Amino acid sequence: MIPRYSLPRMGKVWSDENRYRAWWRVELAVLEAWHRRGLLNEKELAKIRDVSFSPTRMAEIEKTTRHDVIAFLTTFAEQLGPESRFIHYGMTSSDMLDTANACLLLEASSILLEDIDEACKVIGKGAIQHKKTIMVGRTHGVHAEPTTFGLKLAGWYSEMVRNRKRLERARDAVGVGKISGAVGNFAHLEPEIEEEVCHELGLQPASISTQIIQRDRYAEFVWALAMIATSLEKFAVELRSLQRTEIGEVEEGFSPGQKGSSAMPHKKNPITGEQICGLSRVVRGHLVTALENVPLWHERDISHSSAERIILPDSCVLVDYLLQAFCKLMERLVVHPQRMRENLESSRGLVFSERVLLALVRKGLQREEAYHLVQRCARSVWENMESNFIQAVLHDTQIRSLLDEEEITSLFDERHFLRHVDTLFQRVGLGG
Repeated sequence: MIPRYSLPRMGKVWSDENRYRAWWRVELAVLEAWHRRGLLNEKELAKIRDVSFSPTRMAEIEKTTRHDVIAFLTTFAEQLGPESRFIHYGMTSSDMLDTANACLLLEASSILLEDIDEACKVIGKGAIQHKKTIMVGRTHGVHAEPTTFGLKLAGWYSEMVRNRKRLERARDAVGVGKISGAVGNFAHLEPEIEEEVCHELGLQPASISTQIIQRDRYAEFVWALAMIATSLEKFAVELRSLQRTEIGEVEEGFSPGQKGSSAMPHKKNPITGEQICGLSRVVRGHLVTALENVPLWHERDISHSSAERIILPDSCVLVDYLLQAFCKLMERLVVHPQRMRENLESSRGLVFSERVLLALVRKGLQREEAYHLVQRCARSVWENMESNFIQAVLHDTQIRSLLDEEEITSLFDERHFLRHVDTLFQRVGLGG
């Protein structure tokens, strides 16, 4: 479990104190709009601005009202005289709640975007460092063709850049407010008030609403967070796999005094990667709830409300944590290039099979016939642990009738697989 307050910045965003402060900011912005229209004078507005909020008193009132907004507003009304009649004038609870939520989501988004930038920085640094660190690429978990560890990380970098764009779009989707009344028809306020309040709060006014901001916006935001979490899980799964004893190409940093198992002192487990994978599932679970919050009865019910008090703060907190945890994992990651080399060579040259296939096709052989010849050589290597692929090809009379020794030897140059690495790095924005 990741306590909300273990992450000071994100924890502060979703603290009760900050939430109530956002509520009051909305109420004051509406009051100021009404003041400009003459509903209350400067003296009355000034008196309202000076009142203080008591969370303790609010809790006492809520025990009776069983309505947090009414309890919140009552704490201020108790400190005022006739001026209290102007507070919440023409508004419904969701005018305040949803508009305040938008402010909180924008605050949270700013932190998460900074986290993503840091993740991109750490991944990009590793990619550049290992741009030419050759390793075997695997498909279906089986040796395929040579690649580099840097290319793997460059792919992750590109994915995180896409995640940033997704979050930017989702931030815009939720960065809207509404001050439109009980069913969204502006019966007791003017649309201009909504526009002024949203401008004051750094939001866009919703183009149209019911009693609430439509929850497809929230679902889009949680989806963006779920995508970030899923990408991090994808990266963590790969690192966990590469840390397996049989592969051993990377490993999580292991600090002095750290222990991997209560029973087996030799263990060095990928615990951070496993934690990232587990917690990402929680974020995706919140997406299901966010989607189910979209359809509500008529202009609004409150079946979404209680769930959102969990999924919005917790999704933000979890993704904040996951991004920071992944950055630490990458910063402390131990890479073993020599082990990558050993694993690449362990398949005894089979990773060059496609080059031989294509060379035969270039010589005029039909693809199916060429495939049969190369596969026959490959099978002999799989079945005979002492042989290697280049020797099998060199000793195949049918292949030798088309390719001489020099031509065959040239096909087993691993540099062929690295010749476009710089181009790929340029494509993803990591330089030459």
